[in-house]
Amino acid sequence: MQPIIITGGPGAGKTTLLNAMGKKGYLVFPEASRALIQQQSQLEGGVLPWTDLPAFAQLCLEMMTEQRNLAGKGTIPAMVDRAVGDICAYLEIGGEPVAERYLEAAKGYYPTVFCCAPNRDIYVQDEERPHSFAEAEQIHRQLVETYLALGYRVEEVPWGSVEERACWVQTRLRQG
Repeated sequence: MQPIIITGGPGAGKTTLLNAMGKKGYLVFPEASRALIQQQSQLEGGVLPWTDLPAFAQLCLEMMTEQRNLAGKGTIPAMVDRAVGDICAYLEIGGEPVAERYLEAAKGYYPTVFCCAPNRDIYVQDEERPHSFAEAEQIHRQLVETYLALGYRVEEVPWGSVEERACWVQTRLRQG
C-alpha cells in the first residue's frame, strides 16, 4: 500500500490533521525532520538543517525511507507527515543540488499529496521552526511546485475545524 503524504509549510496544522487521521484508523508516521532536529540538537556537533543542510537531508532520507517501507508493509492505509519530496523542496530553497537519489526516493507514494497551507492564526516560531511566517509561505509554495514537478497531484486541504479537514481528506481518498 502506498503511503499518503500530508505536507505543507510550517504552521499549517499538518501534525494535528495527521493525529486526527490516526484516530480515524489510519496508520500515521510523525514528521521525521522535526524528530531529527530534536535528536540532533541534543548532540554535540549534531547535524541541523541550518548548519549542514546536505547532511541533514541525508538523515531525513534514511528516516523517511524507513517510514515508507514500514507503511508499505501494513494492511491499513498509512499517512506520513512530510516525505522525500519535502527534502527535495528544502534543498531547492537552500540552494543545494537535488541529487538523483532523492528524486528516485520521492517516487512510490500515493499519487495525490495533501498539502496544508500555513495559517498566520496558528503560526508559532520555536527552536524546531525558526522560519518567519513569510518564509513558511515560501516553503509552502516550493513544496507545491516540487510535488507537481515530481508528478504528483496536489490537493490543497481547506481550512476548517480539525474534524472538517480530516473528513475532507477521507472523502478525497474515497473518490480516488
